[in-house]
Amino acid sequence: MSSMNIPQSSFPRVVIIGGGFGGIALAKKLSNKEAQVVLLDKHNYHNFQPLLYQVSTGGLEPDSIAYPIRKVLQGYPNFFFRLANVQEVDTEQKSILTNIGDIHYDYLVVATGSETNYFGNKSIETKGMAMKTIPQSLNLRSLILENFEQALLTDDLHERDALMNFVIVGGGPTGVELAGALAEIKKGILPKDYPDLDTRRAQINLVQAGDRLLPAMSEVASKKAEQFLEGLGVNVWKNVRVAEYDGKRVTTNTNTVFDTATLVWAAGVQAVRIKGLDAGDFFCRGNRLKVNQFHQVEGFEEIFAIGDVAQMESETFPKGHPMMAQPAIQQGRNLGENLVRMIDGKPMKPFIYRDKGSMATVGRNKAVVDLPKFKFQGVFAWFVWMFVHLYFLIGFRNRVVVFINWVYNYIRFDREARLIIRPFKKQNQAERKSLMQD
Repeated sequence: MSSMNIPQSSFPRVVIIGGGFGGIALAKKLSNKEAQVVLLDKHNYHNFQPLLYQVSTGGLEPDSIAYPIRKVLQGYPNFFFRLANVQEVDTEQKSILTNIGDIHYDYLVVATGSETNYFGNKSIETKGMAMKTIPQSLNLRSLILENFEQALLTDDLHERDALMNFVIVGGGPTGVELAGALAEIKKGILPKDYPDLDTRRAQINLVQAGDRLLPAMSEVASKKAEQFLEGLGVNVWKNVRVAEYDGKRVTTNTNTVFDTATLVWAAGVQAVRIKGLDAGDFFCRGNRLKVNQFHQVEGFEEIFAIGDVAQMESETFPKGHPMMAQPAIQQGRNLGENLVRMIDGKPMKPFIYRDKGSMATVGRNKAVVDLPKFKFQGVFAWFVWMFVHLYFLIGFRNRVVVFINWVYNYIRFDREARLIIRPFKKQNQAERKSLMQD
C-alpha cells in the first residue's frame, strides 16, 4: 500500500495532477484500460471556468458550474481520486510529495492549469480582484453587492461614485463578458433593487493595454464586440496600461485616473508551477513546460504535460497552443491514446490541434463567433455560444439548471443569485489574500 492508501497494482500507475478540462478528458480516455489512474486535485470538483463571470454577477449559483470529480469518474475500474495539495515532484525517485503523503508514479501527467498573472504588480495583487476560481467569483459577487449597499449609506458624492465605479482590466473574453454582464445589471436590475440610489451614475470601464479587444479573435469580432459594449454604455479604453491601484484610485500610463472601489484583473494568466519542475531548459515563459508533439516534457520520457501548463511549439503555434479549454480537452484525449500505445509498446501519435473556433458573449442577444470558415455576430452567435457552453458543461443536472436560469433571466431580465453569502469587504488584507488564492 502507498501512503495515500492506494493499492499496489500489476498495471502501470498514471498519476494526473489537476482535475481541469485536460485532466478529466485524459482520465476518461484511460477508463477501462490496463492502467491504474490516480487523480490529485486540491478541490473535489471540476470547475467550468468559462461561466465564472455569471457567478460573479449573480446569474448562476456556483454549484451549477461545478461538478464532483468523483462523480465524473464514478464506476471507472482502477481509478482513484485524492484531495491533495501537490508540493513537489521528485523526478529522480519518480515520486510526488503532497500534504497527505507521497505517491510513486510510472507515468506522471501535469495538468495543473493556470492562475492569474499580475506581472509582478503587488498593489493590484493585494487590492484588486481576480476571477479565476469559484471562491474568487463569490468574493467578487459579494464585493459588488456590498459596494452598492455602502453607496446607499454615504452622503459623500465622490465616495458614492467610486463605490459604483467598476474598472475591468483586460480586453480578452473574460473582461468583455464581465463588462457586458455588469452593464446589463446596471440597466435592468439596479434601478429596481436600489430605487433610492441614482444608479445611472454607475460606470463600467474596460481597460485594454492593446489596440483592440479580443486580440485572439478576428478584427471583425473585435470591432463588433466593442460596438456592443459601447451600446450597453461601457467605457472602452484602449492602449491604456494600469500602473497602480491603492484600493481607491487606479493610475495608468496615460495619466487617466479612475476612482473606484472595485478593480477586476482579467489581464493575463500563467501556468501553475510545481516545485521540482520549475527549473531547467523545459521551463518556459509564463511558467509553462516545454513539451514535444507527444506531450512529453523535454528531457523526460515518463513525464507529460497538457493544457494551459504545456507549451507545444509548432509552425502554427510558435508560442504554444492558446490557454483555453479546447486545446486541453484535445490534448487530454490524445495523450490517453498515446499512453495506452506506449504501455503496449506501440509508437505514439503526434498531437494535431483541430481549431474549432473561438467565441465571446457580450450580453443578451449579443455575441461574436469565429469559426474556421465562418464569422458571425449578433443574435445567432449568441444562441451558438449558449449551445456550445451547455454542451461542454459536465452533468445533465448542471445543463438543465443553467438552461432554466438562462431562460428565466432572458424572460424576466433578472439575476436572482444576488446574494452576499459571505461578506468580503470586512476582512483584513491577509485573510483576503488567502481567500483570493484558494
